Amino acid sequence: MKLRRKHLSVALLSLPLLLSSLGGSYASAETIPTTVTPPSPPSSGYFVDNYKNNSSANKTENSNPTLGLLSGYNQLWTPGATWDTGTKLNSSVLDANIQKVVDIADSRTSSEEDAAYFDDRRKQSYSVIDGLGSLTDVYRMNAGATTTINSIPADATTIKYDDQGTNAGSTSSSLGNIVSLVNTLRGSNSSSNPAKEYFNYPRPFRWSSNSIVVPTLIPAINPDPSKDGGFPSGHTNASYLAAIAMAYAVPERYQELLTRASELGNNRIVAGMHSPLDVMGGRVMATALAAAILSDPANESLKKAAYDDAQSKLLTQTGTAADRFSNYSKNKKEYTQRLTYGFSQINSTTNPMVVPKGAEVLLETRLPYLDSTQRRWVLATTGLPSGYPVLDDAEGWGRLNLFAAADGYGAFANDVKVTMDSSKGGFHALDRWRNDISGTGKLTKKGTGTLKLEGNNTYSGSTQIDQGTLEGNSETAFGRGDVTNNGGTLSEDVSGKLIIGGDYIQSAKGTLELNLSSKNDLLKIKGEAMPKGKLRLNFSDNYVPADGSTIITYDKRHGVFSSIETVGLPSKYKVKVIYKSNSIQLKVTRK
Repeated sequence: MKLRRKHLSVALLSLPLLLSSLGGSYASAETIPTTVTPPSPPSSGYFVDNYKNNSSANKTENSNPTLGLLSGYNQLWTPGATWDTGTKLNSSVLDANIQKVVDIADSRTSSEEDAAYFDDRRKQSYSVIDGLGSLTDVYRMNAGATTTINSIPADATTIKYDDQGTNAGSTSSSLGNIVSLVNTLRGSNSSSNPAKEYFNYPRPFRWSSNSIVVPTLIPAINPDPSKDGGFPSGHTNASYLAAIAMAYAVPERYQELLTRASELGNNRIVAGMHSPLDVMGGRVMATALAAAILSDPANESLKKAAYDDAQSKLLTQTGTAADRFSNYSKNKKEYTQRLTYGFSQINSTTNPMVVPKGAEVLLETRLPYLDSTQRRWVLATTGLPSGYPVLDDAEGWGRLNLFAAADGYGAFANDVKVTMDSSKGGFHALDRWRNDISGTGKLTKKGTGTLKLEGNNTYSGSTQIDQGTLEGNSETAFGRGDVTNNGGTLSEDVSGKLIIGGDYIQSAKGTLELNLSSKNDLLKIKGEAMPKGKLRLNFSDNYVPADGSTIITYDKRHGVFSSIETVGLPSKYKVKVIYKSNSIQLKVTRK
């Protein structure tokens, strides 16, 4: 096939479409998993139990779990006896795979070429440190992480330069436990070479020409095609392994580190060195390897030491580095697109989501207040739809979306109880769930911590708060059911209207906290209001409501708040709550 050397717009998987498809899946009893018990093991056994069999000595799918994990590639490609004698089984997908590289090469900028050079020539563990944002310089200094590729030499188009730096740093440094965790995840059982040798799929420039390779990387091309397989991408595998290790230790930068790994993988395509399917395979491989190594009891003490060091020696510092990953929306869009690279689904699109054995460890520090079964439900309700090339492995590794999982549940398939102990600090004290939560389950919030709900939620079970704070940050944060406040603080921080889809019941121990900054701020209760306890009104931006302003509406009301507290109202004014048949209004007077 002659590949077109003109720019074609790659159809990206839009975030709204992805979330819509996920929501549709989980709304159906046919596709919501009724259990999160791991599926039956593949012929090679559960990956987490057999990851150490990933070696060049094991050359079959049954003996090498990585080959079994990536065996979906066999639907697309049959390796040949030599690097150039393989057979395309799905030309449509494989031709599109290479065409995407050609198109990107045709439209890349000089700055993108420079970024691709650095991500090619620098050691991957050093590169992903960028995901730490402002703490990047602090980490590199205290960990002793260095690189010798600080600029692009003038003769880089003819001479290959190798990084002589220290990768993630020194294990004898003050952050040595984090360095050791990175090195352990990238250990001897994590090589992509056995898979490259098995699938024997040529790199994109061997399907097209060297002209698609970034000019400064021409010297990096292996002169021996038989030792230079493309699938899966080794750089991508390494970058995700390093990023997941750092994210385990520094979960406060979980999504940013994942985004940096996805950027490095994407830069392999920009470089012309790898195809999208190569990069997807590298991500899937790294995800499974990271979970396996983090689940290994031999690494339990190291995990804790790395996390403790990050909390006490890194996050307590103030960094000065620029944070390239401070834009959450941009991170999410790019990471989500890179999960599938716009490929169409070629297999069944309705298979239930399954969660691999041991995958829950990947959320152990990011969602520490959930138990292991709850973390599996998070993974189950945020996974990708089935059907994409390479991603439908038997255990479910390819469909995991760790970025989305870091934002909490995607659906409540059953009742969910969350207990957060603020005395433990970190995410125990404060966390936010940003996914659009569907499903039929009920949410119960316990413990002294604060949980913020930020998605456009449609879950139909009720919401109950017993302790701490549950805050709604979107119009439909509390779903479509009743809300019961038995003793905590139900808070809202929405510009405009917040809707409670059913009744609102508050006990004498409960507090309802409303933030008021304009006349548009309103709590709309679609059912009945049964208030007791405290109503706290927080005024901001010097806002003074007009006399008679409505702050709460309801269908009917039984009872009144036992106390009213105001915060932030300009000192010249005072307010009084007036109960009407279908609303609560404010009587405003000057002192």
